[in-house]
Amino acid sequence: MQGELRPVSGGLTVVTGDNGAGKTSLLEAIGYCSSLKSFRGSPRESLVRSGSASAIVRLEAADGSRHTLVEIEITPPRRDQAMRNRQRVRRVQELLETVRVTVFTPDDLALVKGGPQERRDFLDEVVVSAHPRLSVARHTVERVLRQRNVLLRQAGGRAGPEVSTTLDVWDHQLAAAGTELAEARATLVAELAPLASSAFSRLTGTGAGVVLDYQRSFGDSLAEALASHRHEDLKRGVTTVGPHRDDLAITSDDLDARTRLSQGRQRCVTLALRLAAHGVVGSYAGAPPVLLLDDAFSELDDATAKALVSELPPGQAILTTAGPLPPGSSPDAVVRLRDGRILP
Repeated sequence: MQGELRPVSGGLTVVTGDNGAGKTSLLEAIGYCSSLKSFRGSPRESLVRSGSASAIVRLEAADGSRHTLVEIEITPPRRDQAMRNRQRVRRVQELLETVRVTVFTPDDLALVKGGPQERRDFLDEVVVSAHPRLSVARHTVERVLRQRNVLLRQAGGRAGPEVSTTLDVWDHQLAAAGTELAEARATLVAELAPLASSAFSRLTGTGAGVVLDYQRSFGDSLAEALASHRHEDLKRGVTTVGPHRDDLAITSDDLDARTRLSQGRQRCVTLALRLAAHGVVGSYAGAPPVLLLDDAFSELDDATAKALVSELPPGQAILTTAGPLPPGSSPDAVVRLRDGRILP
């Protein structure tokens, strides 16, 4: 798409347009300036218009009198070229410190109904948004796991001297970074829990809350767990313990949210989690993230939609919709898209 969006700085901007007009792509571009990732999980190739060699995204973030310009050139298969105030960005952490976002989409239902990886990704995204320095630990865990699992598969179940020595190296790095990441997740869950429970109660209009429980795949020492599971890891050709095996358990009235709640209640859980995460990240950042609501009301009944509108925190928010405005909403600006272009 092409165009320039100037959303209201401290209020709600609604972006309307037919399906396929480019509304999600607009929000995706904003989110990309924060993380160099698509919140939809889209491959980089799909972010470039068909027939074009590259895509360029520019975002200006204002914090009081301080203005920061982010520019990103996406040219697959080459690495993205990201600049901040005309200076080369060498770590994603620099972008996270410039602009933070909270994204609501109908696909968030996977946080409850999906597998553990969906919930781990959610926790990691919030952890890194609240504490950008922890992006190093997250990336270290991902890198070491890839290398360790390749070695385990190549070992064919046999631990020769060379394999054992290399595993010692990977285990040392994984234990350090994995422990840091798991502890950060557990701390985050403790911070999210009361906020999510209160939000869920208000969204549903009931006295019911939710309980969050971070479940580790190892005990007090990841280093000891890796050592004790090495034989099993070699046998199976995969790392069986670590933060990549942890999960976030969610219950309401002692019912497993994944299997025992109605889909309507499950959606309220996901909304409560996003609202809680928004609050936690804002408390650490000193300012609320930008709310990106991508067709987030399309699957909600009127009562839940009204409750969500009343729950939206103050700050900058951008909402996309192909239909009518959510009940109870009062946008500060309305922008219309057509065929990937912002109409005057």
